[in-house]
Amino acid sequence: MALTPQKSASPLMVIIAFATVYIVWGSTYFFIKMAVDGFPPLLLGALRFLTAGVLLLSWCKIKGEQIFIKRNIVHAAVTGFLLLVIGNGAVIWVEQTLPSAMVAIMVSSAPIWFVLFDKQNWCVNFKSTSTIVGLIIGFAGVILLFSEQIRGLFDSSTGLAKLPGMLLLLIGAMSWASGSLYSKYHNTQGSAWVNTAWQMLAAGFIFLPSSFLNHEVQNLQWQNIPSHSWLALLYLIIFGSIAAFSAYVWLLQVRPATQVSTYAYVNPVIAVILGVVFAHESITLLQVVGLVIILGSVLLINLSKYRKEKQAKLELA
Repeated sequence: MALTPQKSASPLMVIIAFATVYIVWGSTYFFIKMAVDGFPPLLLGALRFLTAGVLLLSWCKIKGEQIFIKRNIVHAAVTGFLLLVIGNGAVIWVEQTLPSAMVAIMVSSAPIWFVLFDKQNWCVNFKSTSTIVGLIIGFAGVILLFSEQIRGLFDSSTGLAKLPGMLLLLIGAMSWASGSLYSKYHNTQGSAWVNTAWQMLAAGFIFLPSSFLNHEVQNLQWQNIPSHSWLALLYLIIFGSIAAFSAYVWLLQVRPATQVSTYAYVNPVIAVILGVVFAHESITLLQVVGLVIILGSVLLINLSKYRKEKQAKLELA
């Protein structure tokens, strides 16, 4: 794994990118639920990523960017497979049998794998008390957020039947962290937007034949797909994939991986808020405490970075 220097970026653009990843990806729980009312899961992944990839790559071509660079395409295909096929695909598949609360908890383990797999920054991450404590507290906050649903899951007689799905999600979270770090450290000559487009196209080209093999396409009654599922698919393509995933890939180039990985803690917070506001779901005091703990963990994880930046500014002054 080749180490590449971290690129500089406008603080405003970094804030906008983080807000996009935090808010939009948090909202995708709500819109995926709407989309699967009409689309089978693997076909949904194929339509989402193929369409988003084609649109983004076409836009890059119109801008005059060089898009057919073999080395870049190979790296993007590897990243797309790890991130979107295994990482996102595990979520899509397991949500057919596991409650969304358990899915959110297992996915939120990604920041831990970022720290363990990011060998290039072991000397930094494992020496940062605020980073380690923040990661532990964040994961504990997510568990607390969904503690009532967890008790209901394991109190039932079917708890052990959920174990294979939980292991698959764990593999998906590990794959997501691996793919993100691969994308960060394998520098390419193309822009982040071109690389993102190829990642989504690679995933789409794997999801599509998988959908056929699972007989989703053959058995689908297209005329019966409700309008809200089409609208949800449109949202997932434009905002969930083109906007948020592009912002995520760009952030990996300009910010430490541990900071970028905090999306996994914030997304459940956004999902709960949207559920309360739009789906009229109830929220307990225990869940509110969990939300506060999660947000506090994000501040802890970023604390050492903020201190270094402040010290650097003082030295330059």
